Amino acid sequence: NATLAVSLAVAKACASSYKLPLYKLLGGAYARRIPAPMMNILNGGAHASNNLDIQEFMIVPVGFEHFRDSLRAGCEIYHSLKRILTSHSYSVSVGDEGGFAPSLPNDELALECIMEAIKDAGYIAGKDVAIALDVAATEMYEEARKQEKEGYLFWKTNVLKTKDEMVDYLEKLTKKYPIISI
Repeated sequence: NATLAVSLAVAKACASSYKLPLYKLLGGAYARRIPAPMMNILNGGAHASNNLDIQEFMIVPVGFEHFRDSLRAGCEIYHSLKRILTSHSYSVSVGDEGGFAPSLPNDELALECIMEAIKDAGYIAGKDVAIALDVAATEMYEEARKQEKEGYLFWKTNVLKTKDEMVDYLEKLTKKYPIISI
């Protein structure tokens, strides 16, 4: 998180010194729009007191020409997700970073709920909206080391994965869901 803040500060200072808008500095001379937002809509891991191991489930509205349309889609999907969680009697309390924090049977059901919310809001998953995950793998790795184990400890479910198993797990998720960033 500190690296992100420093990187943004340096980028803004550089853009200012060249008297350019930040999006032009980052996107190049032919940039015409700002990047798509990543919207945190479901929390687990250290950000929530539920049983989800993945820390942040995000949506990325990628199929829109204008930022305002991306933002609108994200808001509509967020509210759709709330309706879906409520209809299944899951909690709609929020985690540390504003995403819903229900106790779901597993991380894949969280992804299924997001896919349903995208469709329910009238968008196409993988075309209009993609998914991004913050797995917090470094924290899982450090938790395993604290317990003198090798690999990644999914602390909520107490599952230990080797490096190869972790890669296989993430690869399986990206094949099943329109995940564009981990």
